[in-house]
Amino acid sequence: MLRTPYYLIDKARLRANMEKIAWLRERSGAKSLLALKCFATWSVFDLMSQYMDGTTSSSLFEVKLGHDKFGGETHAYSVAYADHEIGEVLQNCDKIIFNTIGQLERFAEASSGKPRGLRVNPGVSTSEFDLADPARPFSRLGEHDPADIEKVADMISGFMFHCNCENDDFDRFDAMLGEIEQRFGHLIGRMDWISLGGGIHFTGEGYPLERFAERLKRFSGDHDVQVYLEPGEAAITDTATLEVTVLDTMFNGKNLAIVDSSIEAHMLDLLVYREPAKIAPNEGPHEWMVCGKSCLAGDIFGEFRFPEPLKPGDRLSIRDAAGYTMVKKNWFNGVKMPAIAVREPDGSVRLVRDFGYEDFVAALS
Repeated sequence: MLRTPYYLIDKARLRANMEKIAWLRERSGAKSLLALKCFATWSVFDLMSQYMDGTTSSSLFEVKLGHDKFGGETHAYSVAYADHEIGEVLQNCDKIIFNTIGQLERFAEASSGKPRGLRVNPGVSTSEFDLADPARPFSRLGEHDPADIEKVADMISGFMFHCNCENDDFDRFDAMLGEIEQRFGHLIGRMDWISLGGGIHFTGEGYPLERFAERLKRFSGDHDVQVYLEPGEAAITDTATLEVTVLDTMFNGKNLAIVDSSIEAHMLDLLVYREPAKIAPNEGPHEWMVCGKSCLAGDIFGEFRFPEPLKPGDRLSIRDAAGYTMVKKNWFNGVKMPAIAVREPDGSVRLVRDFGYEDFVAALS
């Protein structure tokens, strides 16, 4: 048995998501690119690349990772490219997407040999968090004025609209896409390809995939464009757990269990958005607050129910621990980073990466 903490990626669950993505491509014609900002654990890219068309990125290092480890199409995007990195970005991508007209014009000569795109901010989104809302006031994420965009339309061949965030409501997606068509349709028709970004929870249980496929196919046909999706969470939802062990217990008005992990260091998104972790089945008469081992007072995974009182040595599995975890893990307090392990379809588990003191030292100076 592996020593905790570790992230455990289940290939059988991952394949189930991949099969939905492949089915959607077959029915709609839309290509899917893995959003590396959400999940970049390349030890399972051999499986994912069989079902997906490539990767999309947010930085030079992600562009290179997609090119080197995933293959297929490599789309480069960044909120802003630096002069010293644009050359290497272009060497490793198939398409480059600029966040602003200013960046497009600044690197027009350097990027002249590549298909170019522009991020467009339609002013609507599904985000419930201001922190993650691309349509928030004074947003820096994309151009918003159709008149300005039209002036540079001949310099580009595609647009990226990224305005969904954990959106599991097809009707909301449909309405937003209609708003985009109404405002930018005359420009979309001049493009060869359109990326609709990520944040669409189409691999989730009960999502109307048939309706989604029909809508994407109709959008593509109406405007004569190749549609791209950029699934991050949708690709890896519920495919991994964070395996932890209870180290100590105490009572301070509530039953508290301290585990050998840290929400701030190992599941940072939950702390940022103040959401509880998920533990299944979360049933039983005994309620416990599961806490991380860092010195941060709010390092708390959440409150859960168990059939028996927790005690040191008990193992817990925190669900849905693939997205925005391994890409964000950090060395706060010097708490050991979780190892990364993969459960193969035959049930065997293999360790693919461990982290030790040498990695902690190497991350500093």
